Amino acid sequence: MTDDLDDRTRGGVVTDERDLRAAALADPHRPAYHFTAPAGWLNDPNGAGQRGGEYHLFYQYNPYAAEHRLIHWGHAVSTDLVRWEDRPIALTPSEGPDAEGCWSGVLVDDGGRPVIMYSGHAEGRQTACLAYGDETLTSWTKEAGNPVIEPPADIDLTAFRDHCVWREGGRWRQLIGSGIRGEGGTAFLYESDDLLSWRPLGSLVVGDAAALPSADPAWTGTMWECVDFFRLHPDGITGPPDGASDDPHVLLFSAWDNGRTMHPLAAIGAYDGRSFEISRCQRLDLGGRHAYAPQSFADESGRRILWSWMQESRSVDAQREAGWSGAMALPRTLTLDASGVLRQAPVEELSMARGAKLDWAGETDRFTSSGDQIEFAIDADIPIGSGVEIGMLATADGEERTCLRVSRAVSGELSAVLDRSRSSLDDHVDRSDHVGAVPSDGDVVRIRGFVDRSSVEVFVDGIALTTRVYPTRADARIVSAAAQGRSAISTIAGWALDGQEAPVRAMGTAPLRREEHVG
Repeated sequence: MTDDLDDRTRGGVVTDERDLRAAALADPHRPAYHFTAPAGWLNDPNGAGQRGGEYHLFYQYNPYAAEHRLIHWGHAVSTDLVRWEDRPIALTPSEGPDAEGCWSGVLVDDGGRPVIMYSGHAEGRQTACLAYGDETLTSWTKEAGNPVIEPPADIDLTAFRDHCVWREGGRWRQLIGSGIRGEGGTAFLYESDDLLSWRPLGSLVVGDAAALPSADPAWTGTMWECVDFFRLHPDGITGPPDGASDDPHVLLFSAWDNGRTMHPLAAIGAYDGRSFEISRCQRLDLGGRHAYAPQSFADESGRRILWSWMQESRSVDAQREAGWSGAMALPRTLTLDASGVLRQAPVEELSMARGAKLDWAGETDRFTSSGDQIEFAIDADIPIGSGVEIGMLATADGEERTCLRVSRAVSGELSAVLDRSRSSLDDHVDRSDHVGAVPSDGDVVRIRGFVDRSSVEVFVDGIALTTRVYPTRADARIVSAAAQGRSAISTIAGWALDGQEAPVRAMGTAPLRREEHVG
C-alpha cells in the first residue's frame, strides 16, 4: 500500500495511546457498526479468511497516530462477521526489509502451518517477506532469510507490492502488484515449491495506461495495488485460480498513480495458467477510492466474501485530531451473474445488528424517517424517464443533505448519482459527486443502503457505491425517499443498527521512544 501521506505528516505530535483512544471515541463521525481499529490509522484489509469456524481479519495499522507510517498488522477475530474481538498485533516493523512498515499481504495455510506473505517496506523499496504463525494465529515469527522476492531488476517499475498466493497444480503461485513505466499496471506471476524460492513467470496481464484519460473513472492506472485473483462461476462456485478450469476468473486491483489512490476495478476473463485474457472490466465500486484495496476469500460455506478499506474524505489534520482514520466497508458477498456482471451484497449476518424498525411518515411515493446509524431497503419500479431520490443525513431546512438519485434514461440505461455537494458545511471535506451506470434488466430496482455516521454504502441492483460524508449539524439525521416521474416505490423498510464496537479495546502497543514516533 502506498506511503503517499508520509510527506504531509512527518514531524507530527506524539499522542499517548489513551488520549488517542479517547479522541477516537469522542468523534461523532466515527462509525458505530463498521469495523475500525481501536484508534490510530487503518488501511488495507490483509490476511482475510476463515479457520476452524472463526473469521480472521488482519489490517494495516498504525497504533501510534492517525497517519500512514510505521505500519503494523492489526488482527481481529469474529464468529459472525459482525462482532469482533481484538487479538495481539501480528506484525511489527523491525530491522531489515520491513524496518519502515509491514505492508499488505495474505494469509495461507502450508500443510497446517499459517504463513503470512507480506510486503516489507524499507528505504523506499518493497520486497516480499514471510512470517510463520502458531496454530492460534497469535504469535508470529519472521523468516530469517527475508526478503524472499526482490523486484525484477531489468524492468522499469512504477512500484512493486501486495500479494495474492494460492496452490495450483501441486505448487504455490503468487501475484505481486506492479506497473511498467510507460505501459501500465500489471501483476507479476511467480511459482514456488516451498514459499521460499520463487521462479518468475512474467506478467499475468499488462494494462494500457494510455487507453483512457487519467480522470476517467475506468482508467486502470500506472500501477495495480492489492491484486486479488480467483475463480467465480455464475452458479456460485468459487475457488483459487486454476488454469485447467474453464470457469470465469476475476482479477481485482486498485488503480494507483504516482502516490494517488484512484479506484478499484474488476476484470473478468479467462486464465490459461500463465496469462489472463480480459473479456470485460467494470468498476468494483462507484464511490471511487472509498472502497479501496479490496481483498476476498472463500469462506467455509463456499461464499466469496470481500473486504475493502473506506478511506476518509476529510483533511489529514482533521484525521489526526480525531485520533483515528479509516474503517472497513461492510463485508460483502460477490456473485457473477449470467451476463458476466460482478454484483455485491452485504453478508446476511449483518441482520443481527438490526435494532428497532424505522417509522416512515408520508404518502404513497414520499416517505421520511430519521437516523444516522441505519439500514434501509427500497424496491421501486423505475420506468424510462423516471427515478427515485433518497436523502440521507439531512437537516429539516436542507442546509446539509446527502442525496442518492437512481434514474432510467430514455435509452433504458439505469444510473446512480450520489450528490455530496451539500453533505457538509465544512469546506475542508471532499464534496464531489459519484456517478456510474448500473447494469439492469427489469423495471423493478432493489436499493439497499447503510448509513453509519460518516459512512454511506448503497447497493443498487447489486452495484455498490461507497462514500464518506461529514455533516456538521447534530440534527442532520433525516432520511427520505421520493418517487419521481412515473416511478413508484413498492416497498420500503428500515432499521436502526446497533453499535458493535467494544467499549474497551487494547491498542496492542509497546512504549516507543519519541524519535520512533516521528519522521
